Amino acid sequence: MELRMPATLAAAAATVLVLAGCAGGGTDQGSDDAAGNDPTELVLGLVPSQDVDQLVLDAEELGTLLSDELGIPVTAEVTTDYTALVTAMQAGQAQIGMFGPIALVQAADEAGAVPILQSVRYGSSTYVTQWFTNDPDRFCLDEIVTDDEGYTFCNGTDSAEGGPVGEDSLAEITQDETIAFVDEGSASGYYYPATQLQEAGLDPFALNGAFFAGGHPNAVLAVADGSASVGVSFNDARTEVVEERPTIGTDVTVFAWSDDIPNDGIAVSSDLSDEWQERITDAFMAIAETEDGLAILDAVYNIDGFAPADLDALDAARQVEQNFGEE
Repeated sequence: MELRMPATLAAAAATVLVLAGCAGGGTDQGSDDAAGNDPTELVLGLVPSQDVDQLVLDAEELGTLLSDELGIPVTAEVTTDYTALVTAMQAGQAQIGMFGPIALVQAADEAGAVPILQSVRYGSSTYVTQWFTNDPDRFCLDEIVTDDEGYTFCNGTDSAEGGPVGEDSLAEITQDETIAFVDEGSASGYYYPATQLQEAGLDPFALNGAFFAGGHPNAVLAVADGSASVGVSFNDARTEVVEERPTIGTDVTVFAWSDDIPNDGIAVSSDLSDEWQERITDAFMAIAETEDGLAILDAVYNIDGFAPADLDALDAARQVEQNFGEE
């Protein structure tokens, strides 16, 4: 797939997935609520980050839990990508969205959505892009380290507490490198690593061998299978494919990290009243406090819990998004 600058919402409007669970393909529940009426149903939008069929099943369970908490039907729908979900919220086809950090600020800036929560994983509300390769002789500037679970690292990525790490190794990447990115709306899967390449002197929009794999596990498998020599994902997406490929920890080696990235999060339509925005926030927090709820959140996006949206951290992601592609 040819790499390009992320589409604006106006250009992407034609690509939006019509949410099948939305009455009439789009509803006006949010507008009715802003006028003083409570919504009678809500749509929760998600984007693929794993096997789509499994995500659909897990999302349906999350929708059921939200329905139980809120007392109205919540239909969970999986859109084609982040851009489609932003557009769906702009069009009133979804009232709740679960976004990566770049798409979260795009939803706020372009669809008027309100960020309410950010995901917590391993006790942290930040993460990094990891760079990995099937050719460690080229990209590892020091010895390869294997952790207790059999995953390989180099250039200090095994012991770092935050990024960036191992950026000197990015100088080995060429304009013709086969690179497996994730999705053009993904922070860790495109914006941050492409920005790193630009800072290393490459043109991120003229990478002759780069392509979008369509998901973090897909990018990992593309490198493991030899379709790409280098790939990017969230850390550590190798665990997502270890069951189907037990040797993944040594098939690909992590050799660099990006700057810290604010975790993905949840935004709601600004058409919803303050009361309903708060009710939805409380519903997600309540789900995260139960064993069954945590199991579903882990299945959907490996979420361990939630924290209030960090608007300062999201503003840092906004600056990456706004500066992306500038000389």
